[in-house]
Amino acid sequence: METTTAKQIPDTNGYFGEYGGAYLPPELLDVMNDITSSYLKLKDSEEFKTELKRLNKHYTGRPSPVYHARSLSNHIGGAQIYFKREDLNHTGAHKINHCLGEVLLAKKMGKTKVIAETGAGQHGVALATAAALLGLECEIHMGEVDIKKEYPNVIRMKILGAKVIPVSFGLKTLKEAVDSAFMAYMKDTKNQFYAIGSVVGPHPFPMMVRDFQQIVGEEAKEQFYEKTGKLPDHLVACVGGGSNAIGLFTAFLDDKNVQIHGVEPAGKDFKTGNHAATLTLGKPGVIHGFKCYLLQDEKGEPSPVHSIASGLDYPGVGPQHSYLKDIKRVQYKTINDVEAIEAFSTLSQVEGIIPALESAHAIAYAMKLASKLDKDQTILVNLSGRGDKDIDFIAENYGDMVGID
Repeated sequence: METTTAKQIPDTNGYFGEYGGAYLPPELLDVMNDITSSYLKLKDSEEFKTELKRLNKHYTGRPSPVYHARSLSNHIGGAQIYFKREDLNHTGAHKINHCLGEVLLAKKMGKTKVIAETGAGQHGVALATAAALLGLECEIHMGEVDIKKEYPNVIRMKILGAKVIPVSFGLKTLKEAVDSAFMAYMKDTKNQFYAIGSVVGPHPFPMMVRDFQQIVGEEAKEQFYEKTGKLPDHLVACVGGGSNAIGLFTAFLDDKNVQIHGVEPAGKDFKTGNHAATLTLGKPGVIHGFKCYLLQDEKGEPSPVHSIASGLDYPGVGPQHSYLKDIKRVQYKTINDVEAIEAFSTLSQVEGIIPALESAHAIAYAMKLASKLDKDQTILVNLSGRGDKDIDFIAENYGDMVGID
């Protein structure tokens, strides 16, 4: 099997190797084909590129900085840890990168409303923000479990003018939010645009969201070289659907000396299935209109999943991540709930940075990795979001672990 992956794009049917595609009824295939042709036409137009570049710079605040976490590095010992500070973006996470692109595309296509799912709420907030800016209606579907965990983001979405739809069936988390949003989208595909929140879903969304997110790695590669005179030895990012990870990884895929690590949620434990380690324990299957590694029950249906981080509790994963696993370009590891909370606390108290629980998975793995490496080695972590949204949940459930009496 070929081992080169840089510039790897899906074929005309949306496949990364055997993964991806569009497993949809004919009427929806026509809708997706229209989105694909519109995107391919617009993405290279000077008008679209200029407008998106302007928004990225003057609205989001790009480029986000690369920061040398000296205190954390000294605290851990071993390799030097750096962060790509996506938590400093407007709305507090990497999600704004693709939301601006998707809403701008929807507006150019003549749509009047965007609709989406959200888990941790960061995609919902970013989409509501972009919709408010560009004058489109916004509807966000969110599981009732996640609404309770991430209530600050629910309030933010409502303040921004979005309609938040609670999802009360199944496990009431991210998978069900996707199901609910998709059903609502099916009622009016003419005027609505389904703005998928990660590098998942039917073609063209894994390609399109990746393209909007790859600015993270492009910036980071230039910034890191300017800062250190070389490329990082290791990249680390958390993986749920996988948008922040693919955003960082894409620019480095041809750099064979850069080792790449994706970090999945081990949750509570593997024995009882209370995890969302899709690439670690899943097998190929189809979910939400695309093929990927998938956690499945004995009937082949998506399994219930768990992660302390609402943005990571999804039984599938982006098809490009599935492909990168198979060709062994990216190593996928796991971090459990307790390790993520410990990393959340450590980074907060050592560097004065409160990370999102999703990002804390990547930080926890980077800390482990750093302790095993020499001091001349470097690790670049995508700090994909800030933890404002998580503090109430952590205070209520893990206060003793983070120093709250």
